Amino acid sequence: MSGTSLADQNLAQLANWLMYSAIAVYLLAFVAACAEWAFGASTKVVRVSAAASSAQQTPVAPSRGRTRSVAVDGATGSSTQVLAPPAATSPEEQHRAPAGDGPGAAGDSPTADVVGRIAVSLTVLALLIHFGSVLARGLAVSRPPWGNMYEFSTAFALMASAAYVGLLAARKPVRWLGVPVLFSVLLTLGLAVSVLYVDSAQLVPALHSYWLWIHVSAAIISGGVFHTAAVVSVLYLFRERWERAVAAGRSEGLGAGLWRRLPSARTLDKLAYRLTGLVFPLWTFAVIAGAVWAEAAWGRYWGWDPKETWAFITWVAYAAYLHARATAGWKGRRAAVLGLVAFATFVFNYYGVNILITGLHSYGGLPTR
Repeated sequence: MSGTSLADQNLAQLANWLMYSAIAVYLLAFVAACAEWAFGASTKVVRVSAAASSAQQTPVAPSRGRTRSVAVDGATGSSTQVLAPPAATSPEEQHRAPAGDGPGAAGDSPTADVVGRIAVSLTVLALLIHFGSVLARGLAVSRPPWGNMYEFSTAFALMASAAYVGLLAARKPVRWLGVPVLFSVLLTLGLAVSVLYVDSAQLVPALHSYWLWIHVSAAIISGGVFHTAAVVSVLYLFRERWERAVAAGRSEGLGAGLWRRLPSARTLDKLAYRLTGLVFPLWTFAVIAGAVWAEAAWGRYWGWDPKETWAFITWVAYAAYLHARATAGWKGRRAAVLGLVAFATFVFNYYGVNILITGLHSYGGLPTR
Protein backbone atom coordinates (compact mmCIF):
# COMPACT_ATOMS: atom_id res chain seq x y z
CA MET A 1 0.00 0.00 0.00
CA SER A 2 2.80 2.36 -0.89
CA GLY A 3 1.78 5.95 -1.55
CA THR A 4 -1.20 5.83 0.79
CA SER A 5 -1.60 7.86 3.94
CA LEU A 6 -1.62 6.41 7.42
CA ALA A 7 -5.34 7.14 7.65
CA ASP A 8 -5.97 5.15 4.47
CA GLN A 9 -3.94 2.24 5.82
CA ASN A 10 -5.92 2.32 9.06
CA LEU A 11 -9.18 2.30 7.10
CA ALA A 12 -7.98 -0.64 5.02
CA GLN A 13 -7.05 -2.53 8.18
CA LEU A 14 -10.42 -1.67 9.70
CA ALA A 15 -12.14 -3.03 6.59
CA ASN A 16 -10.28 -6.33 7.00
CA TRP A 17 -11.18 -6.67 10.68
CA LEU A 18 -14.80 -5.82 9.97
CA MET A 19 -14.87 -8.47 7.24
CA TYR A 20 -13.53 -11.13 9.59
CA SER A 21 -16.07 -10.03 12.21
CA ALA A 22 -18.90 -10.23 9.66
CA ILE A 23 -17.85 -13.75 8.72
CA ALA A 24 -17.86 -14.77 12.39
CA VAL A 25 -21.37 -13.36 12.93
CA TYR A 26 -22.61 -14.92 9.67
CA LEU A 27 -21.29 -18.24 10.98
CA LEU A 28 -23.21 -17.82 14.24
CA ALA A 29 -26.33 -16.95 12.25
CA PHE A 30 -25.85 -20.04 10.09
CA VAL A 31 -25.54 -22.27 13.15
CA ALA A 32 -28.68 -20.73 14.62
CA ALA A 33 -30.55 -21.20 11.34
CA CYS A 34 -29.50 -24.87 11.28
CA ALA A 35 -30.62 -25.22 14.90
CA GLU A 36 -34.04 -23.81 13.97
CA TRP A 37 -34.49 -26.63 11.46
CA ALA A 38 -33.22 -29.19 13.97
CA PHE A 39 -35.51 -28.07 16.82
CA GLY A 40 -38.41 -27.66 14.43
CA ALA A 41 -38.19 -31.34 13.51
CA SER A 42 -39.44 -32.39 16.94
CA THR A 43 -43.15 -32.51 17.69
CA LYS A 44 -44.45 -32.20 21.20
CA VAL A 45 -46.87 -34.92 22.32
CA VAL A 46 -48.92 -34.54 25.47
CA ARG A 47 -48.98 -37.74 27.50
CA VAL A 48 -52.09 -38.47 29.51
CA SER A 49 -52.79 -40.94 32.26
CA ALA A 50 -54.79 -44.12 31.79
CA ALA A 51 -57.74 -42.50 33.57
CA ALA A 52 -57.65 -39.53 31.21
CA SER A 53 -57.32 -41.74 28.15
CA SER A 54 -60.49 -43.62 29.14
CA ALA A 55 -62.37 -40.39 29.88
CA GLN A 56 -64.75 -38.78 27.49
CA GLN A 57 -62.93 -36.93 24.69
CA THR A 58 -64.47 -33.86 23.12
CA PRO A 59 -63.07 -32.95 19.66
CA VAL A 60 -61.99 -29.35 19.03
CA ALA A 61 -60.67 -27.51 16.01
CA PRO A 62 -57.74 -29.27 14.28
CA SER A 63 -54.35 -27.57 14.22
CA ARG A 64 -51.82 -27.93 11.37
CA GLY A 65 -53.05 -31.26 10.09
CA ARG A 66 -53.35 -32.94 13.52
CA THR A 67 -56.67 -33.82 15.20
CA ARG A 68 -56.77 -32.28 18.66
CA SER A 69 -59.11 -33.57 21.34
CA VAL A 70 -59.78 -32.69 24.94
CA ALA A 71 -59.95 -35.44 27.54
CA VAL A 72 -62.47 -34.45 30.21
CA ASP A 73 -62.28 -35.92 33.69
CA GLY A 74 -65.85 -36.53 34.79
CA ALA A 75 -64.99 -36.16 38.50
CA THR A 76 -63.05 -32.93 38.45
CA GLY A 77 -64.08 -31.41 35.15
CA SER A 78 -60.41 -30.76 34.26
CA SER A 79 -59.21 -31.40 30.75
CA THR A 80 -55.99 -32.33 28.97
CA GLN A 81 -55.27 -31.52 25.33
CA VAL A 82 -54.10 -34.47 23.25
CA LEU A 83 -52.55 -34.37 19.81
CA ALA A 84 -53.71 -37.36 17.83
CA PRO A 85 -52.10 -38.47 14.58
CA PRO A 86 -53.94 -37.47 11.41
CA ALA A 87 -56.30 -39.97 9.89
CA ALA A 88 -55.20 -42.07 6.96
CA THR A 89 -55.73 -40.35 3.63
CA SER A 90 -56.01 -41.53 0.09
CA PRO A 91 -53.13 -40.95 -2.37
CA GLU A 92 -55.15 -38.11 -3.90
CA GLU A 93 -55.51 -36.44 -0.49
CA GLN A 94 -51.85 -37.05 0.22
CA HIS A 95 -51.01 -35.23 -2.99
CA ARG A 96 -53.16 -32.26 -2.05
CA ALA A 97 -51.76 -31.99 1.45
CA PRO A 98 -48.17 -31.06 0.51
CA ALA A 99 -49.44 -28.53 -2.05
CA GLY A 100 -50.00 -25.90 0.62
CA ASP A 101 -47.29 -23.82 2.22
CA GLY A 102 -45.39 -25.65 4.93
CA PRO A 103 -45.13 -24.45 8.52
CA GLY A 104 -41.63 -23.09 7.95
CA ALA A 105 -38.26 -24.04 9.37
CA ALA A 106 -39.48 -23.81 12.96
CA GLY A 107 -42.42 -26.13 12.39
CA ASP A 108 -44.75 -26.01 15.41
CA SER A 109 -41.95 -25.66 17.95
CA PRO A 110 -41.87 -22.40 19.99
CA THR A 111 -38.22 -23.10 20.83
CA ALA A 112 -37.30 -23.37 17.16
CA ASP A 113 -39.18 -20.14 16.45
CA VAL A 114 -37.10 -18.29 19.06
CA VAL A 115 -33.89 -19.73 17.64
CA GLY A 116 -35.01 -18.69 14.16
CA ARG A 117 -35.58 -15.12 15.32
CA ILE A 118 -32.10 -15.12 16.83
CA ALA A 119 -30.72 -16.30 13.48
CA VAL A 120 -32.45 -13.42 11.70
CA SER A 121 -31.12 -10.89 14.22
CA LEU A 122 -27.58 -12.21 13.81
CA THR A 123 -27.96 -12.07 10.03
CA VAL A 124 -28.98 -8.41 10.18
CA LEU A 125 -26.05 -7.65 12.49
CA ALA A 126 -23.65 -9.46 10.16
CA LEU A 127 -25.08 -7.55 7.20
CA LEU A 128 -24.43 -4.21 8.92
CA ILE A 129 -20.86 -5.19 9.81
CA HIS A 130 -20.37 -6.47 6.26
CA PHE A 131 -21.60 -3.16 4.85
CA GLY A 132 -19.19 -1.33 7.15
CA SER A 133 -16.30 -3.39 5.81
CA VAL A 134 -17.18 -2.68 2.17
CA LEU A 135 -17.62 1.02 2.94
CA ALA A 136 -14.29 1.26 4.77
CA ARG A 137 -12.55 -0.51 1.89
CA GLY A 138 -13.88 2.10 -0.53
CA LEU A 139 -12.98 5.03 1.70
CA ALA A 140 -9.44 3.67 2.09
CA VAL A 141 -8.73 4.24 -1.62
CA SER A 142 -11.38 6.90 -2.41
CA ARG A 143 -13.09 4.83 -5.09
CA PRO A 144 -15.92 2.30 -5.48
CA PRO A 145 -15.02 -0.85 -3.49
CA TRP A 146 -15.40 -3.30 -6.38
CA GLY A 147 -12.29 -2.84 -8.50
CA ASN A 148 -10.98 -6.43 -8.27
CA MET A 149 -12.26 -9.95 -7.67
CA TYR A 150 -11.90 -9.75 -3.89
CA GLU A 151 -13.89 -6.54 -3.67
CA PHE A 152 -16.53 -7.70 -6.15
CA SER A 153 -16.94 -10.97 -4.20
CA THR A 154 -17.49 -9.17 -0.91
CA ALA A 155 -19.96 -6.75 -2.54
CA PHE A 156 -21.75 -9.63 -4.28
CA ALA A 157 -22.12 -11.53 -0.99
CA LEU A 158 -23.39 -8.32 0.60
CA MET A 159 -26.15 -8.03 -2.02
CA ALA A 160 -27.10 -11.71 -1.66
CA SER A 161 -27.47 -11.26 2.09
CA ALA A 162 -29.33 -7.97 1.59
CA ALA A 163 -31.78 -9.63 -0.82
CA TYR A 164 -32.65 -12.22 1.85
CA VAL A 165 -33.00 -9.61 4.59
CA GLY A 166 -35.02 -7.43 2.23
CA LEU A 167 -37.54 -10.22 1.70
CA LEU A 168 -37.83 -10.62 5.47
CA ALA A 169 -38.27 -6.86 5.90
CA ALA A 170 -41.09 -7.00 3.35
CA ARG A 171 -42.76 -9.51 5.71
CA LYS A 172 -42.34 -12.41 3.32
CA PRO A 173 -42.30 -15.78 5.17
CA VAL A 174 -38.88 -16.80 3.83
CA ARG A 175 -36.96 -17.65 6.99
CA TRP A 176 -36.47 -21.12 5.51
CA LEU A 177 -34.01 -19.47 3.08
CA GLY A 178 -31.60 -18.73 5.91
CA VAL A 179 -29.55 -21.93 5.78
CA PRO A 180 -28.80 -22.04 2.01
CA VAL A 181 -28.32 -18.28 1.65
CA LEU A 182 -26.00 -18.00 4.65
CA PHE A 183 -24.05 -21.06 3.51
CA SER A 184 -23.43 -19.57 0.06
CA VAL A 185 -22.55 -16.17 1.56
CA LEU A 186 -20.03 -17.82 3.87
CA LEU A 187 -18.59 -19.81 0.96
CA THR A 188 -18.23 -16.67 -1.17
CA LEU A 189 -16.59 -14.68 1.62
CA GLY A 190 -14.35 -17.60 2.54
CA LEU A 191 -13.02 -17.77 -1.03
CA ALA A 192 -12.65 -14.00 -1.06
CA VAL A 193 -10.51 -13.70 2.07
CA SER A 194 -8.47 -16.87 1.50
CA VAL A 195 -7.93 -17.05 -2.28
CA LEU A 196 -8.89 -13.75 -3.89
CA TYR A 197 -7.66 -11.26 -1.30
CA VAL A 198 -5.38 -8.42 -2.40
CA ASP A 199 -4.39 -5.26 -0.57
CA SER A 200 -6.42 -2.17 -1.39
CA ALA A 201 -4.84 -0.25 -4.24
CA GLN A 202 -5.67 2.17 -7.04
CA LEU A 203 -7.37 0.99 -10.21
CA VAL A 204 -5.93 0.38 -13.65
CA PRO A 205 -6.52 3.36 -15.99
CA ALA A 206 -9.41 1.66 -17.85
CA LEU A 207 -11.46 1.60 -14.65
CA HIS A 208 -11.09 5.27 -13.81
CA SER A 209 -14.60 6.28 -14.78
CA TYR A 210 -17.91 7.19 -13.18
CA TRP A 211 -19.31 4.20 -15.10
CA LEU A 212 -17.66 2.00 -12.48
CA TRP A 213 -20.30 3.21 -10.05
CA ILE A 214 -23.13 2.63 -12.50
CA HIS A 215 -22.22 -0.51 -14.47
CA VAL A 216 -20.61 -2.63 -11.76
CA SER A 217 -23.07 -1.71 -9.01
CA ALA A 218 -25.95 -2.73 -11.31
CA ALA A 219 -24.19 -6.04 -12.01
CA ILE A 220 -23.61 -6.66 -8.28
CA ILE A 221 -27.24 -6.01 -7.32
CA SER A 222 -28.44 -8.19 -10.20
CA GLY A 223 -26.11 -10.98 -9.17
CA GLY A 224 -27.30 -10.88 -5.56
CA VAL A 225 -30.95 -11.30 -6.57
CA PHE A 226 -30.11 -13.91 -9.23
CA HIS A 227 -28.28 -15.80 -6.50
CA THR A 228 -31.35 -15.82 -4.24
CA ALA A 229 -33.56 -16.95 -7.14
CA ALA A 230 -31.12 -19.80 -7.87
CA VAL A 231 -31.24 -20.96 -4.23
CA VAL A 232 -35.04 -20.98 -4.40
CA SER A 233 -34.94 -22.99 -7.65
CA VAL A 234 -32.70 -25.63 -6.07
CA LEU A 235 -35.09 -25.95 -3.12
CA TYR A 236 -37.98 -26.16 -5.57
CA LEU A 237 -36.43 -29.19 -7.29
CA PHE A 238 -36.17 -31.04 -3.97
CA ARG A 239 -39.65 -30.08 -2.80
CA GLU A 240 -41.23 -30.94 -6.16
CA ARG A 241 -39.58 -34.35 -6.17
CA TRP A 242 -40.88 -35.00 -2.64
CA GLU A 243 -44.41 -33.97 -3.62
CA ARG A 244 -44.36 -36.38 -6.55
CA ALA A 245 -43.18 -39.18 -4.26
CA VAL A 246 -46.04 -38.47 -1.84
CA ALA A 247 -48.55 -38.35 -4.68
CA ALA A 248 -47.32 -41.72 -5.98
CA GLY A 249 -47.59 -43.30 -2.52
CA ARG A 250 -43.86 -43.95 -2.30
CA SER A 251 -41.71 -43.46 0.77
CA GLU A 252 -41.18 -39.80 1.62
CA GLY A 253 -37.45 -40.39 2.12
CA LEU A 254 -34.99 -39.32 4.79
CA GLY A 255 -35.40 -35.61 4.06
CA ALA A 256 -39.18 -35.60 4.47
CA GLY A 257 -38.92 -33.59 7.68
CA LEU A 258 -37.13 -30.84 5.76
CA TRP A 259 -39.21 -30.77 2.59
CA ARG A 260 -42.48 -30.83 4.53
CA ARG A 261 -41.62 -27.53 6.20
CA LEU A 262 -40.77 -25.74 2.95
CA PRO A 263 -43.43 -23.82 1.04
CA SER A 264 -45.19 -25.71 -1.72
CA ALA A 265 -43.36 -26.35 -4.98
CA ARG A 266 -45.77 -24.00 -6.71
CA THR A 267 -44.91 -21.20 -4.27
CA LEU A 268 -41.16 -21.76 -4.69
CA ASP A 269 -41.49 -21.80 -8.47
CA LYS A 270 -43.44 -18.54 -8.41
CA LEU A 271 -40.94 -16.86 -6.06
CA ALA A 272 -37.95 -17.75 -8.25
CA TYR A 273 -39.78 -16.40 -11.30
CA ARG A 274 -40.73 -13.14 -9.59
CA LEU A 275 -37.21 -12.51 -8.29
CA THR A 276 -35.73 -13.10 -11.75
CA GLY A 277 -38.33 -10.95 -13.47
CA LEU A 278 -37.81 -8.18 -10.91
CA VAL A 279 -34.06 -7.85 -11.49
CA PHE A 280 -33.77 -8.75 -15.19
CA PRO A 281 -34.35 -5.14 -16.35
CA LEU A 282 -31.48 -4.03 -14.09
CA TRP A 283 -29.22 -6.72 -15.61
CA THR A 284 -30.22 -5.50 -19.07
CA PHE A 285 -29.23 -2.00 -18.02
CA ALA A 286 -25.90 -3.32 -16.68
CA VAL A 287 -25.08 -4.89 -20.06
CA ILE A 288 -26.01 -1.70 -21.93
CA ALA A 289 -24.04 0.45 -19.48
CA GLY A 290 -21.02 -1.80 -20.02
CA ALA A 291 -21.25 -1.22 -23.77
CA VAL A 292 -21.43 2.55 -23.28
CA TRP A 293 -18.43 2.41 -20.95
CA ALA A 294 -16.52 0.32 -23.52
CA GLU A 295 -17.09 3.00 -26.15
CA ALA A 296 -15.73 5.66 -23.78
CA ALA A 297 -12.72 3.55 -22.77
CA TRP A 298 -11.78 1.71 -25.98
CA GLY A 299 -13.62 3.54 -28.76
CA ARG A 300 -16.17 0.81 -29.58
CA TYR A 301 -19.43 -0.34 -28.00
CA TRP A 302 -18.90 -4.05 -28.55
CA GLY A 303 -15.88 -6.12 -29.46
CA TRP A 304 -16.84 -9.66 -28.39
CA ASP A 305 -14.33 -9.61 -25.58
CA PRO A 306 -14.80 -12.77 -23.41
CA LYS A 307 -16.40 -10.78 -20.58
CA GLU A 308 -18.75 -9.03 -23.00
CA THR A 309 -19.59 -12.30 -24.72
CA TRP A 310 -20.47 -14.12 -21.50
CA ALA A 311 -22.43 -11.15 -20.19
CA PHE A 312 -24.51 -11.39 -23.37
CA ILE A 313 -24.84 -15.18 -22.99
CA THR A 314 -26.10 -14.65 -19.44
CA TRP A 315 -28.61 -12.07 -20.70
CA VAL A 316 -29.84 -14.46 -23.41
CA ALA A 317 -30.16 -17.32 -20.91
CA TYR A 318 -32.28 -15.28 -18.50
CA ALA A 319 -34.30 -13.80 -21.37
CA ALA A 320 -34.98 -17.36 -22.58
CA TYR A 321 -36.09 -18.34 -19.07
CA LEU A 322 -38.54 -15.44 -18.83
CA HIS A 323 -39.72 -15.85 -22.42
CA ALA A 324 -40.33 -19.59 -21.97
CA ARG A 325 -42.45 -18.94 -18.89
CA ALA A 326 -44.41 -16.07 -20.42
CA THR A 327 -45.14 -17.52 -23.87
CA ALA A 328 -44.55 -21.27 -23.86
CA GLY A 329 -46.03 -21.80 -20.42
CA TRP A 330 -42.86 -23.36 -19.02
CA LYS A 331 -43.21 -23.84 -15.29
CA GLY A 332 -41.88 -26.22 -12.74
CA ARG A 333 -38.87 -28.45 -13.30
CA ARG A 334 -37.98 -27.33 -16.84
CA ALA A 335 -38.11 -23.66 -15.88
CA ALA A 336 -36.08 -24.24 -12.71
CA VAL A 337 -33.35 -26.07 -14.63
CA LEU A 338 -33.21 -23.29 -17.24
CA GLY A 339 -32.97 -20.69 -14.48
CA LEU A 340 -30.08 -22.57 -12.86
CA VAL A 341 -28.30 -22.82 -16.23
CA ALA A 342 -28.66 -19.05 -16.58
CA PHE A 343 -27.18 -18.50 -13.11
CA ALA A 344 -24.32 -20.88 -13.98
CA THR A 345 -23.44 -18.62 -16.93
CA PHE A 346 -23.39 -15.65 -14.54
CA VAL A 347 -21.03 -17.47 -12.17
CA PHE A 348 -18.75 -18.54 -15.03
CA ASN A 349 -18.73 -14.99 -16.36
CA TYR A 350 -17.31 -13.92 -13.02
CA TYR A 351 -14.97 -16.71 -11.94
CA GLY A 352 -14.22 -18.51 -15.20
CA VAL A 353 -13.64 -15.52 -17.45
CA ASN A 354 -11.57 -13.63 -14.88
CA ILE A 355 -9.39 -16.59 -13.94
CA LEU A 356 -9.16 -18.76 -17.06
CA ILE A 357 -9.50 -16.39 -20.03
CA THR A 358 -7.38 -13.41 -21.03
CA GLY A 359 -9.08 -10.34 -22.44
CA LEU A 360 -9.58 -6.60 -22.06
CA HIS A 361 -11.37 -7.26 -18.78
CA SER A 362 -8.45 -9.21 -17.27
CA TYR A 363 -8.03 -6.96 -14.26
CA GLY A 364 -9.53 -9.11 -11.57
CA GLY A 365 -6.56 -8.38 -9.33
CA LEU A 366 -5.83 -12.01 -8.48
CA PRO A 367 -2.99 -12.31 -5.97
CA THR A 368 0.27 -13.84 -7.10
CA ARG A 369 1.42 -16.85 -5.13
